[in-house]
Amino acid sequence: MTTRTTKRAAGEPTWIDLATPDMAGAKQFYQQIFGWDYFDTGADFGNYNMAMLRELNVAGIGPIWPPDAQTPSAWTIYFASDDAAADTTRVKELGGTVLVEAMTISDSGAMAVCVDPTGAVFGLWQANNHIGSAINNEHGSMAWCEVNTRDAAAAREFYAKLLNVTTHSMEGGIEYYTLNRGEDMLAGILQMDANWEGIPPHWMGYFAVTNTDETINQATAAGGKLMVPAFDVPYGRMAVLSDPLGATFSIIQPPA
Repeated sequence: MTTRTTKRAAGEPTWIDLATPDMAGAKQFYQQIFGWDYFDTGADFGNYNMAMLRELNVAGIGPIWPPDAQTPSAWTIYFASDDAAADTTRVKELGGTVLVEAMTISDSGAMAVCVDPTGAVFGLWQANNHIGSAINNEHGSMAWCEVNTRDAAAAREFYAKLLNVTTHSMEGGIEYYTLNRGEDMLAGILQMDANWEGIPPHWMGYFAVTNTDETINQATAAGGKLMVPAFDVPYGRMAVLSDPLGATFSIIQPPA
């Protein structure tokens, strides 16, 4: 497990949050499987909730806005930025689009929401008082993220330039790349094939769990769905779930 007290370097995954039409239901579901406590930031901030472990922020849950929007419930991955406004300009120059221009969130920081050239949504977070996730690789905190895309080549070129990282191909029978900074692997890129028919490009967040099979049982008992049954990879035992409102996420139990 990793605990942080300072902001991450620009280009590193730093935060994950959920937009949902049912705040109470989502909070109850994730509390049951991850053990989260919550801090409501108040009506001035749309009652956005900080999900916490050991009184440290690990994720966010907020309402879909406006409430009658046809936007599906979904998790969003945010990358650290030193200048969110400048980075949104770079997103456009690199062929992406900006859904939400850089905006300041009180003294917490500044955010933007973008779409890469292949259609996957992601966020940028310029930290001030809110550094992003303070815990990683502990049960209920983010452990990994990857973009699932139908054009891995375009995604590689875009993220390498935007995030100032290198890309490396991984062996294993599927087309998969990692985004690296030095020896550190920051995120992944997966080429979607025919098995992904009907699923749009998207960023997928992985939450660490102590026991994948137990978490699956807890999630399904709480109204969630098992989207991809548990399977083993060199990095641990993983599965894909959706919450009762349809937001998908992955879980991974690190190797013993």
